[in-house]
Amino acid sequence: MMFDRDTQVVDCRCGMGLGKGGGLAQRGTLSEAGRSDVVAIAMSPGQRHITKPVCEITYGMRKENIQVSVLVLYSGTGIPESGMRTGAFVISPKEIAQIEMHKLAVIHLGNIKDHVVKKAREILSQADIPAIVVSQIPVDFEDFAEAGVKTRLVMPRDEDIRTKGIVMDMVNGVTRGDSCPRDKLNLIVKYVKSNLDQFEHNKGVV
Repeated sequence: MMFDRDTQVVDCRCGMGLGKGGGLAQRGTLSEAGRSDVVAIAMSPGQRHITKPVCEITYGMRKENIQVSVLVLYSGTGIPESGMRTGAFVISPKEIAQIEMHKLAVIHLGNIKDHVVKKAREILSQADIPAIVVSQIPVDFEDFAEAGVKTRLVMPRDEDIRTKGIVMDMVNGVTRGDSCPRDKLNLIVKYVKSNLDQFEHNKGVV
C-alpha cells in the first residue's frame, strides 16, 4: 500500500531486534515490502554475523523509492552441503520460496572469500533469481564462475554450472558491524536500479 510517492509500508517483523545487529530482526524472519521487487538477505545474527550494514543498505534503497523486503536467514544445525571448510550454512525450502517471490536479491556476506562464494552458490543453486553480492572481502566474477556460479560477465563451462540464479554485480568493502560507506551505498542503489530496469525491459520484450 502506498500513501504517496515516498511512503512504504513494510510488514512488522515477528521477532525482537538485536541491539548488536542494529535493531534488525531475529533469525528466521521476513520483513515484507508492499511490492516484491528486491529482497535483502542477511545471515543469521550472531557474534560474527553482525547485520548492521543491512539496515543501512535497506534504508538507502527505500530512500530511493525501491521496494525492498528483508529476509534474515534462520540457519540450521549440522553439516551443510555447501562445501565450506569451516563454519556452517544451510537454507530452507521456505526461505527459497520467499526469495523467489522477488525480482532481485541483494545478499550480504562477510570477510572470508571461501564463505562468500559458497554461501552465494548455495543460495543461488536453489533460488532462480538474479543477485547482487555485497561483501566485506573483495570478490570478482571469476571467483564465482570458478566455483560453478553463473555470472553476468563470466560463465562456468556448461558441465560445471551449479546454480539456477546468477550473480549480476558485486559491491565489496562493506564491513560487518560498521556503517555502510556512502559510496558503497550509492553503488548498491545504482546496481539495484539498473537490474530492475533490465528486468522490466526483458518483461516488455517477452
